[in-house]
Amino acid sequence: MYVDIKSPYAFIAKDPTRALEQSLGMAFDWRPLTLNIPSYLGSAKLDKKGKVASANRTPAQWGGVRYAYRDARRYAQLQGYTLRGTEKIWDTSLVHIAMQWSKDFGHAATARFLDAVYEPFWRRALDVEDLETVTAMLRACDIAVTGFADYARGPGRALHDQQQAQIFEAGIFGVPTYIVGENQFFGRDHLSVIEWLLTGATGPMPDAAYDRLQGNGPGERARADA
Repeated sequence: MYVDIKSPYAFIAKDPTRALEQSLGMAFDWRPLTLNIPSYLGSAKLDKKGKVASANRTPAQWGGVRYAYRDARRYAQLQGYTLRGTEKIWDTSLVHIAMQWSKDFGHAATARFLDAVYEPFWRRALDVEDLETVTAMLRACDIAVTGFADYARGPGRALHDQQQAQIFEAGIFGVPTYIVGENQFFGRDHLSVIEWLLTGATGPMPDAAYDRLQGNGPGERARADA
């Protein structure tokens, strides 16, 4: 499963995907995909009062952004989460490097880390670009941080950038994206089909979404920096 911390659609996919993992007794491979949102939706930044301070978006791009947040907010509320629009387009590469680091400590450690960062980020309470803050989040999740700063500046950054280029060369273009064997699925609305595949694909293929979810947004398309 490919996710980005700054994607509201990946945020609302986290818990339903976790529930599927648990019901199947499986551990999915969660991977970061760092979206380059300005490349397809322009950019904007809010001031401290929540007003747009600067932007280079067209009216059509603003329409897409506003719909995306309305759509995702509906389903975040169903899960009991607060989802506030971000004050700027964040560079999530550092927190994704930390996600890479957490994977060396096991699947449960990565799950704790994602749970710890997603909710405060979408309350506008977490700076995912600050090294000390991200390091503190790792520590709070009982993940060792000795050497993380050097990793984040050196080999972790190089690995992140290399993997992002490979992701897009493989035709994976947005989040959440699921890979099951040779099959690629974009959006959490495919979880019922994914469950069907992972349990032997017996009987007719289910319709998307409705067996497992109360509703869905599609997903978030983007391309990342190569």
